[in-house]
Amino acid sequence: MSTVAASAPGRAPAPRAALLGWAGIALGVVAFLLALPPFTVRSAGPSLVVGALAVAAGAVALSAGERRLGAFAVVAGAGGAVGGYAATRSGVGNLEAVVSWGALCAAMLRYATPLTFAALGGLVSERSGVVNIALEGMMLMGAFFGAYGADKTGSWVLGLVIAVLAGAALALVLAIFAVSLRADQIVTGVALNFVALGVTGYLYVDVYGDQGTPDGLPRVPDIKLHTDGLGFIGQALDQQNLLVWGGLLAVVVVWVLVFRTARGLRLRSVGENPKAAETVGIDVLRTRYAAVVVSGCLAALGGAFLSIGFVHSFSQNMTAGRGFIALAALIFGRWRPLGALGATLLFGFASALAQRLPAFSPSGATLFQALPYVLTLVAVAGIIGRSRPPAADGVPYRREG
Repeated sequence: MSTVAASAPGRAPAPRAALLGWAGIALGVVAFLLALPPFTVRSAGPSLVVGALAVAAGAVALSAGERRLGAFAVVAGAGGAVGGYAATRSGVGNLEAVVSWGALCAAMLRYATPLTFAALGGLVSERSGVVNIALEGMMLMGAFFGAYGADKTGSWVLGLVIAVLAGAALALVLAIFAVSLRADQIVTGVALNFVALGVTGYLYVDVYGDQGTPDGLPRVPDIKLHTDGLGFIGQALDQQNLLVWGGLLAVVVVWVLVFRTARGLRLRSVGENPKAAETVGIDVLRTRYAAVVVSGCLAALGGAFLSIGFVHSFSQNMTAGRGFIALAALIFGRWRPLGALGATLLFGFASALAQRLPAFSPSGATLFQALPYVLTLVAVAGIIGRSRPPAADGVPYRREG
C-alpha cells in the first residue's frame, strides 16, 4: 500500500528526487568551474563528463516527479558543459583577467549593497500588506539628495540623513495614497517612480547644470580590515565601504525585528490578516504607515550608497532599474531577509561579471550589461508558483464601522 501511495499521481516527489536535483545543479556548477581559475583545466573532457552527469541526475529527478529542480539540473548541466568547453577554448590570460575571484567577490558585494537595502525596504513594506513598486523612485531620491546634502553640508553623514529624509517623504506620499486613500498600489508606485525621476532630473539640472556634481563630493569612507591571509575571501573583505557592512548588518537587524520580536509579529499579522489583527487591538493603518516609511528610508540608503559610497557622483536616472531588481530579489528570497540577501548577491555577482566579460569580446560589451536583467527574469520565472507573498499583500484595508 505504501509503495502505491508513494508512486500515485499527484503525490509529492520523494526526498531522494530533490537531492538528485540539487546534486545535478551542483555538478553543473562544477563542470563550469573546472575550466576556470584556479583549476583552469585545458581539456574539455572533464567539463563535458561532469556536465553529462548533471544532466543525467536532472533527468532522473524529473522522472521521479521533481520537475523544477530536475529542470534546473538539466539546464545547469548543459550550461556548465557548454561554459566549460568555451572556457577551454579561451586563452588563460583572458580567463585570469576576468575570473579573479577576490576582485569578483569584492565587486559583487558593492553591486549587491544598494539592492540589499532596497529589498529589505520592500520586505518591511510588503510584510505589512503594502506593495512598494516605488522602490526605484525612493532609491533615486536617496541618490540625488544624498549627493546634494553631502555637497551642501560638506558631510557624508548629513548627506545620508538628508537622503533618508527624502526617501521617507516619498514613502509617506505612497502611504497616503495606498493606505488612507486605498488607491491601486501598483499604479501609485509606478507614478511615484516617474515623479522621482522628474524631480531629481529637474533639480540636478537646476542646481548643477552642465557641470555635474563636484569632484570633491564628500564620500562614505571605506573600512580597512587587513584580511590578506584569508585568500580570495580576505581580498573581497579587505577594503569595503562602510555602507556595505551596513547593508549586511541591516539584514540581521531586519530579520531579528520582523521575525523575532513582538513588534515584528504584529507587522506580519497586519500583512496576513489585518481584520484579525485589528480585532486584537493592533492599529493596522498606523502599522502600515510606519512600515512604508521605514521602507523608503532603507531604499534611500541604497540610493545614497550609489552616489556617495560607490560612484561618488550623481547622474540622472543612475539607479537604472535597480529598484525593480530589488523587488525580484525579494520575491526570489520569499519575503525573507536571508533569502533576499542571497538573491542580491547573485545579481551582484552577475553585475560584477558583466563588467569584466568585455575582455573576451569588446564588441559585446553592451550586450553583457544585460546579464543581470536576464538573470532576474530567469530567477523570478523559476520560483513562480512556489513563493507565496503575505496573504493581504496589495489589498487595501477599510476599518469596520
